[in-house]
Amino acid sequence: MEDILKELEARREKAKLGGGQKRIESQHSKGKLTARERINLLLDEESFEEYDMFVEHDSHEFGMEKNKIPGDGVVIGSGEINGRTVFLYVKDFTVFGGSLSLAHSRKINKIQDMAVKNNAPLIGVLDAGGARIQEGIDALGGYAEVFQRNVLASGVIPQISLIMGPCAGGDVYSPALTDFIFMVRDTSYMFVTGPDVVKTVTNEEVTADQLGGAEVHTTKSSVADGAYDNDIEMISEMRRFIDFLPSSNISEVLIRETSDDIKRSEPSLDTLIPANSNSPYDIKEFITKVVDEGDFFEIQENFAQNIVVGFGRVDGHTVGLIGNQPLFLAGVLDSDASRKGARFVRFCDAFSIPLVTLVDVPGFLPGTDQEYGGLIKNGAKLLYAYAEATVPKVTVITRKAYGGAYCVMAPKHLRGDINYALPSAEIAVMGAKGAVEILYRKDIEDTKKIQEHTEFYEDRLLNPFVAAERGYIDDVIMPRNIRPRIGNALKLLRNKKLSNPWKKHDNLPL
Repeated sequence: MEDILKELEARREKAKLGGGQKRIESQHSKGKLTARERINLLLDEESFEEYDMFVEHDSHEFGMEKNKIPGDGVVIGSGEINGRTVFLYVKDFTVFGGSLSLAHSRKINKIQDMAVKNNAPLIGVLDAGGARIQEGIDALGGYAEVFQRNVLASGVIPQISLIMGPCAGGDVYSPALTDFIFMVRDTSYMFVTGPDVVKTVTNEEVTADQLGGAEVHTTKSSVADGAYDNDIEMISEMRRFIDFLPSSNISEVLIRETSDDIKRSEPSLDTLIPANSNSPYDIKEFITKVVDEGDFFEIQENFAQNIVVGFGRVDGHTVGLIGNQPLFLAGVLDSDASRKGARFVRFCDAFSIPLVTLVDVPGFLPGTDQEYGGLIKNGAKLLYAYAEATVPKVTVITRKAYGGAYCVMAPKHLRGDINYALPSAEIAVMGAKGAVEILYRKDIEDTKKIQEHTEFYEDRLLNPFVAAERGYIDDVIMPRNIRPRIGNALKLLRNKKLSNPWKKHDNLPL
């Protein structure tokens, strides 16, 4: 028995060493942690339960039968983050570059299945070199098995992908099927094909960072939802992030105790919106003063900055917040903002997270670039997401709500539950200047008459009262009272029951 125990311990130590000390040192020299170091930082102390530590590949091609390492390049298991169960797989770059074999994929499949069966989040940590070439179709089939499970788990459990090294091919498709992707600046990359292939096929010369670095994917492609400076910062923020999410679509979000009084008034908000309706202000100030302790976790902060989305808490309960941002493009909706907002709204609806929408939108961005880029369908995605959502929806119109953009941003007509407006709200088909030029075209040369028409239009329509008179706005509230009014509305709606007609699935305007 003693011999067996010694062998067991020796096997464990060998597996924990991965590709060996030299490769571990190489990983450290690149500013990256090893797979097991990442696990130790991400999970609560001594909570990790590892599975399949001794699994090895069964490949006999290209001399692989002589090159086997326990674990085969991925560490899987379960553990806790802030006391909550999560399942995870962590690629080990020190073992065959983290490349995926059939045995490797089966380990990931196992933990994917366990996460769904146990209604707990799945976290994938990727630092890998794609399919293991020596295994050919087995590796490709293994990736497809991973993808299939990503799709079946979508909307059932939160799936989070942490890109912590170079990833290509299948190692970017799987993250793309998950709910959130986060990257590390300078050390993580995502691309379908790398710089060498790009140069061969298109004759373009690009670096890995230019092709698929964190800057590219958080500002241009919108593939990633956020980026951090190093492994430690990312892991720390992920421990914070997971607390905003429920464990599954049948679980309630953990309620966090707060000392932030839900009745708290914020007098500074009364003067935040400028008197000139064309002057900008920061919608994030509204958001941070609404949520508990100002704790707001923003998603895609550096992409489509004309709309702001993210998670916060109100009276201890998680909410999804969406707000037009006047600081960028005057808060106008364009293709990128619409897609960003739609995806966030659909995630929140899938996991029963209430939506709080702050509206200041002058319309959709005009121009050939937008029209050629599919603004009609992209704008429809946001409209569709709000119309489809059955979670509690609380909307506050802070200033402009013009034209079709009013219809998109969670109005009463899209089953908005509680819709407020501030006294500064302007709800109309369009702004005064454009409206008067259309309505009084014959007087366009008469400056005095145009001014009179403009003043009449502003007095009659550019206010919240016409909508309130028709019941489209439930109340006109003071900015200082936004937090308590939203808190009361969400409390009222906690037992809301609403369902859509049965369907196999919807046909979102992709």
